[in-house]
Amino acid sequence: MADQPHSISIDLVSDMVCPWCYVGQKRVEKAIGALPDIDVTVRWRPYQLDPTIPPAGKDRRAYMLAKFGSEQRIREIHARIEPIGAAEGIDFDFDAIKVAPNTLDAHRVVRWASNAAPGVQNDLVKRLFKLYFEEGADIGDHAILARAAGEAGMDASVIEAMLPADADRDEVVQEIQTASRMGITGVPCFLLEGRYAVVGAQDTATLVDAIRQVAAEKAKASVETDSVA
Repeated sequence: MADQPHSISIDLVSDMVCPWCYVGQKRVEKAIGALPDIDVTVRWRPYQLDPTIPPAGKDRRAYMLAKFGSEQRIREIHARIEPIGAAEGIDFDFDAIKVAPNTLDAHRVVRWASNAAPGVQNDLVKRLFKLYFEEGADIGDHAILARAAGEAGMDASVIEAMLPADADRDEVVQEIQTASRMGITGVPCFLLEGRYAVVGAQDTATLVDAIRQVAAEKAKASVETDSVA
């Protein structure tokens, strides 16, 4: 119906160790806040920047040196994103991060959060970003993941019991493979209504425009369908 509130879904493909994904989370949150007339549902989808990291993680300094070649290059990368993060309310503390974690278990917990109360999954993802990038926590550590889940409104003891098992491990891996088959090679990637992709940590205004346009197209299609019926 034309007078119903517009609504759309966003599948946000990301990895919790991607600083641009943290920026993207802040920006999409601002975009949604700027569109009170549109009901936006965000679903977080998994992606791993480096699935080869062992379950126990790696020393982050050694990992970054191997990846980027020099301390100077690492400092340049951090210096580029720190002011961007600050503008979005993120206090990046890269020096505090001691472990480069494997994020598969973190993605499993985020998957479980999708079955919890509305808003829990989003709260959990926000907490994991903050833990890693602002507090230097090892988000591959089961105790830290369980505590974060509890802070987001889940039952921490249940999460702690589930993590050592293989529950949903294959399903998360399959989701990541599906993203690759869809052509997603970088994150964040915002999939609006499962059809329109916005790639990268676009500015808030760009996200506002994309959400408004997709919501309008969906509403128009709904009206046309009702007319035909």
